[in-house]
Amino acid sequence: MNDNIAQIHTTRESWLQAAVHALEPVFSKAGFAIPPVKLSCGWPASSSPRSTLGQCWPRERSGDMVNEIFISPRLEDPVEVLDTLVHELCHAIDDCHSGHGQDFKDIAHCVGLEGPAKSAHATEELKVRLMMIAERLGNYPHKAIVFPPPRASNQQRSKARCGQCGYEVSLLKKWESMGAPICPKDNIRMEEVGVSIESALSPEEEQARKEKDREIKRAVC
Repeated sequence: MNDNIAQIHTTRESWLQAAVHALEPVFSKAGFAIPPVKLSCGWPASSSPRSTLGQCWPRERSGDMVNEIFISPRLEDPVEVLDTLVHELCHAIDDCHSGHGQDFKDIAHCVGLEGPAKSAHATEELKVRLMMIAERLGNYPHKAIVFPPPRASNQQRSKARCGQCGYEVSLLKKWESMGAPICPKDNIRMEEVGVSIESALSPEEEQARKEKDREIKRAVC
């Protein structure tokens, strides 16, 4: 078969399995053998599905005693899928024993990943190779699942503050009608302080802030 002709895959699992075969030279050149793996497109068992791009399970957790790898349904770009798959295969090689520790870092570095261990991704050199592999594999038969925007919180969030010492508490909406509580220090009724949602971050801004503050997790093992 002509390697330059793009393959046609009707299932995501078929594409991913072919991808592992295509990635074998990348790992063998670095001195590593890819163990038997099962691959699926699916959400991680833990962590946030919004940020976890892949997950590898150790062999002891599989009834077939093989590493099971899941690629997030958020991904549809073939190169991004391959990039994440390389990361997860690094976990499979050491059977998830080191997590994102030194053994994982050594494997990842040797095969061409860079950056913090939890979000290790392809170097520019490896990315070029992944693009070539993606071209041979053909279209990844999957369209990304898009999360809805985070729900907006209540239009009015109330707090109560002591006018004397500044002690402050948040008020649950269902208790607001009963009025502000008594300050435990000064024994006087506190004053209600409304905080409108417009003065806080919007849901989109809050989500962006959270995603910026934490590294994208590619695996929890």
